[in-house]
Amino acid sequence: MTNTKENPKVDVFISKAKQWKDEFINLRDIILDCELTEDFKWKHPCYTLEGKNIVLIHGFKDYCALLFHKGALLKDAQGILIQQTENVQAARQLRFKSVKEITEMKTIIKAYIQEAIEIEKAGLKVDLKEHTEYIIPEELRKKFEEVPALKTAFEALTPGRQRAYIFYFSQAKQSKTRETRVEKYMQQILDGKGLNDK
Repeated sequence: MTNTKENPKVDVFISKAKQWKDEFINLRDIILDCELTEDFKWKHPCYTLEGKNIVLIHGFKDYCALLFHKGALLKDAQGILIQQTENVQAARQLRFKSVKEITEMKTIIKAYIQEAIEIEKAGLKVDLKEHTEYIIPEELRKKFEEVPALKTAFEALTPGRQRAYIFYFSQAKQSKTRETRVEKYMQQILDGKGLNDK
């Protein structure tokens, strides 16, 4: 079966879980079958290979998930990995809402974990984009020229907030949509707020 020891901290985590308890138990069994070491980091069950983080179990209000630390490198043959927010560069999630879903996907989950292990063994790294690599869309640049205060306010934002805006504006395929988005968020930028700040 498995040569991996269960970590008592994970037992406590599962016993205290108000939600997703059965799902956590199922996910844990699947992962422990993959010869990873059970650890407890960031207040969550974390599974490692020679000290390197491979996958983490966590629960949210609407779903529980497996978080692959280098998920961006997985082939994701099933197209089921989720990027939590635009700013998350390396990690990807597999989300579940029931034990049934986990049971049905057991083979796929194991295949993804095995692939994550191989990526770690090969020493592959996610190329994290440096802040300067983010290209400011033309529509935002024009707006900076029209409203210099906007440029000043934008540059005063944290790199993460700048990235979120650049990502959001750039994702629109059409220039018109990009312009509309820039217009819509101008005041928010001037107020020193991030994309999702209320």
